[in-house]
Amino acid sequence: MKQKLTWAHFKQFIPLYIMMLPSLVYLFINNYIPMAGIVVAFKKYNVNDGMFGSAWCGLDNFQFLFGTSDAFVMIRNTLLYNVAFIIVNQAVGIALAIIISDVINKGLKKLYQSSILLPFLLSMVVVSYIVFAFLSQENGMFNSILKSMGKDIVYWYQDNGPWPFILIFVNCWKGVGYGSLIYIAGIAGIDPAFYEAAELDGANKWQQITRITLPCLVPQIITLVLMAIGRIFASDFGLFYQIPQNSGALFPTTQTIDTYVYRALIQAGGIGRSSAAGVFQSVVGFTLVMISNAVVRKVSAENAMF
Repeated sequence: MKQKLTWAHFKQFIPLYIMMLPSLVYLFINNYIPMAGIVVAFKKYNVNDGMFGSAWCGLDNFQFLFGTSDAFVMIRNTLLYNVAFIIVNQAVGIALAIIISDVINKGLKKLYQSSILLPFLLSMVVVSYIVFAFLSQENGMFNSILKSMGKDIVYWYQDNGPWPFILIFVNCWKGVGYGSLIYIAGIAGIDPAFYEAAELDGANKWQQITRITLPCLVPQIITLVLMAIGRIFASDFGLFYQIPQNSGALFPTTQTIDTYVYRALIQAGGIGRSSAAGVFQSVVGFTLVMISNAVVRKVSAENAMF
């Protein structure tokens, strides 16, 4: 029999509701009110006519994305890079978390503190500068080494070959710290008795990781992967535009939906086209998250996000 909700029941939670109110107001203003702007994706936006007064153009803005000869390239690059980012960042984040947690357990607190702060001290600007200095056409660090060895220099911004590896490395370097912190917190919550029992049974370090650590991190892994899947059709504009220095020779490898829309808007303008790209990315991302979560819930209901 369900318990009847009364005023007294709600009254005891009033302080919590008051504490929650500012966040709800912020969320409503910044996340829900702007959703009215979705209508711009279906209009030929004109500043004088405003968002709701502009002429209706149906799906013309979406044809801008899919009607071009570059559509396959930019969608392929956006999707494959994000899949690679998810796999590499999760693997490196877990490995880094295990190493740091092991350092903590051995009592090396100072090394832990310096290691944990490092990912957050390297902003995108610093990473961009390091990569640019390393890959500079003539005087970069790598080409300077090649010159000293009597080898031919590499023209990085004209050769597509190395760029998938460069972009994956830079993205991992930039963002792996966030995931590793979550995994460190997850490892800290594992009962040490599990490891002690495993050592008594003769389990080595690798067996402890595969039989105890990784299974206990499954909820965190699923959460981070689902969050990443939600943005699988969006790309880091700074990564794909600034790091390759907007080199036209690299477009087949570095062109993504976001950079394509930006370049097109610089040349021709059109807020509606940009809005259409955002709507497409959001709808596809939301759909993929729902499908992925449904699959997780089917396999292991307790690990699903909802």
